[in-house]
Amino acid sequence: MDTSAGPAVTETNDRLTAGAPATLRADHAAPDRLVLARGLFTGPAPRISDELYAVVKGGKAHRERFSLRLDKGATAHTNTYFGRFAASYWQRWTSVTAVQVAMTLEVGGKTKVRLAASDIAGHRRVAATAQTSESGRVVLTAALDMFIDGGALWIEVDAIGGEVTISDLEWTAPAPETVRPVAIAICTFNRAPDCAATMAALASDPTVLNAIDAVYVVDQGTDLVQDQPVFAETAPKLGDKLRYIRQPNLGGAGGFTRGLYEVSGANEHADVILMDDDILCEPETVLRLNAFANMTVEPTLVGAQMLFLFNPDYLNVGAEETDLARLRHGQKVSKALRNTSMLKKHQERRVDAGYQAWWTCLIPAEVVKKIGLPVPIFFQWDDVEYGLRARENGFVTVTLPNAAVWHADFYWKDFDDWARYFSSRNSLIVSSLHTDLDPKAVTRQLFREIGEFLVGMQYGLAHTTLAGIEDYLRGPKALRDGGIEALETARGSRADYPETIKHPAATAPVVNAHVHVRRAGGEPSRPLLILFKRALTQWTGRTIPGVVGVTREDAHWWHISLYDHVVVTDASQSGVRIRRRDKETARRLLVRAYRVLKQLRKELPSLQRQWRAAMPELTSRENWERLYGIDPK
Repeated sequence: MDTSAGPAVTETNDRLTAGAPATLRADHAAPDRLVLARGLFTGPAPRISDELYAVVKGGKAHRERFSLRLDKGATAHTNTYFGRFAASYWQRWTSVTAVQVAMTLEVGGKTKVRLAASDIAGHRRVAATAQTSESGRVVLTAALDMFIDGGALWIEVDAIGGEVTISDLEWTAPAPETVRPVAIAICTFNRAPDCAATMAALASDPTVLNAIDAVYVVDQGTDLVQDQPVFAETAPKLGDKLRYIRQPNLGGAGGFTRGLYEVSGANEHADVILMDDDILCEPETVLRLNAFANMTVEPTLVGAQMLFLFNPDYLNVGAEETDLARLRHGQKVSKALRNTSMLKKHQERRVDAGYQAWWTCLIPAEVVKKIGLPVPIFFQWDDVEYGLRARENGFVTVTLPNAAVWHADFYWKDFDDWARYFSSRNSLIVSSLHTDLDPKAVTRQLFREIGEFLVGMQYGLAHTTLAGIEDYLRGPKALRDGGIEALETARGSRADYPETIKHPAATAPVVNAHVHVRRAGGEPSRPLLILFKRALTQWTGRTIPGVVGVTREDAHWWHISLYDHVVVTDASQSGVRIRRRDKETARRLLVRAYRVLKQLRKELPSLQRQWRAAMPELTSRENWERLYGIDPK
């Protein structure tokens, strides 16, 4: 890299650090009023719909990032995803009792402005109005006293008598005595262009950049972020705030923990915003999370929502919780929106999260100080565990509406993947740490799931799931190396199962040139009975012969198990998997599953005690220093 383009880069043992040693201020000088959110009128990329920010009707408009010009006769409102102010959340969780919305208007005639509000049912009411024929600053105020269960605020502008330009729109409240320092930590592994783009997005907004004390980029890959041209362009803008760290691949847990480790070591009073590398970043989200965290009554984990990257107006889920008895995370909170277009619907009801995923999440300094660092489980469930542990120690999590980033849609990733190993192992670890599992119920559920994999001819998926359970049975020593060996094993062992290989659809190795697609019927009303029937059909070889095709949407175990040889579309839509009935492999995996789950049923109570006893050591700074190869001296 041409270091003349930015701050000096010096090598220090296990890491490269850009600029001078991190200096995180104890506090920022507080303004009279804190900006809680700004009015935006267009998104950070062309693919993003402008109507996520503001809607214009009855005439033409010209949009800039922070301004909107309306022709005479046009109306505009910000009753949109990014345009709304989440009044319910601010009333419930913060000390803010009233909010002001101020904007600069350049008017060519009579102009009317309304501050509108909604309730839990979405009913509109007007909180305040203003009418002017002169250019200048307009300020409207609304009390936050009618929103506990739901509702939001937004503005409406009518250009009645002439052209109107709206700019510098801000939602503000009296500032606290001090504003907390905050750093951003981005974990990345071989997504160098994406990570550099995220850095550039943060650096593109001077207001956001001014509020950030440091940006830690933890690079665990071989395709280095520092080699990207965008990195060289962005580094000077970040200046001495940039911290570029290289380390071995310890997964998301290792990368994000490094950020928490570094920031808490530099200033135990600084908050940390964890952020994925492969997001499309909305810089405004950083401002909103940080403002909310500064106004909460108690230290609170504040998370951004996730919008889909390929379908940018769709919300993944309003808030999530767990069902640990069933080893499940990512469960939709009751009444929360899921997979919903935010151009068509609003989350009026306040929904409270059980934890926050780390695509973007602010963690207060008090949390790190009290509960320590994450568990070194490499990948998946690390954010869940940390959120649950924080809650058990008195810290709540708020997933804040109208603050979001775009992340790759989850349903484009096939479930039959090496990541299933970590999901299998870590679901048991995290559930063991935070609830008392019923050995009979857990093993019964796992046996049924593995049975479904087997009748669906997903032998590699069954193997990967069992490998995760087997490593859980090893106890805390399974995490000794932070997951490096486990990753290599999980990836390598799947090659023994042909159906895990993805083939181009046009050249897939099947006998028949034309494969008939077979559609699935409805979901069985008695799935357990059907599972037994399909298992018997598979075992006795009474499946339908020949090669058939099955689309991704129809790839249910109860449908695929009817056939002997199936070409199944991969969830990524980039290829196909070929599943063939293999009685001997199924028998071997079934015997293995019986033995493993029998051991799990017997040893689960003692294993839970082992994992819980190991928590202080696993999450300690000393253990993470060992994994990072850091000499604390």
